[in-house]
Amino acid sequence: MRKTVIKTLYLIAGGFFVLLGLVGVVLPLLPTTPFLLVAAFCFSRSSERLHQALLNNRYVGHLIRDWEQHGVIPLKAKILATSMMIIMVSYPLIFRDFHLGLKAAAGATVIFALVFVWSRPSQPAKQSTT
Repeated sequence: MRKTVIKTLYLIAGGFFVLLGLVGVVLPLLPTTPFLLVAAFCFSRSSERLHQALLNNRYVGHLIRDWEQHGVIPLKAKILATSMMIIMVSYPLIFRDFHLGLKAAAGATVIFALVFVWSRPSQPAKQSTT
């Protein structure tokens, strides 16, 4: 019974994160790929069929496979993520008037995210042939 409940919760969470990812396609402030990565994780523990559907998706499947197999974020994705984060956070931080603590928290969050993104490899590690 407990396994069924946990599997169901993973399935619901996976569906929720897919929906957030789809919303992120339309709304520029909401990222798509991280939500789909979390959805793939949830589906890998609840529904192999839905997990495979994400892995075989022609738009994001290769990104999810690269992440799951090698922990890789492609260079193009890093550049796009970096430029989008900087563009999206710059306007409110520079031109909007709100509490300095909130500005610092937003800036720190973006810096943390960028450090994480750029600390990941851009290509799978080469296998040694010994």
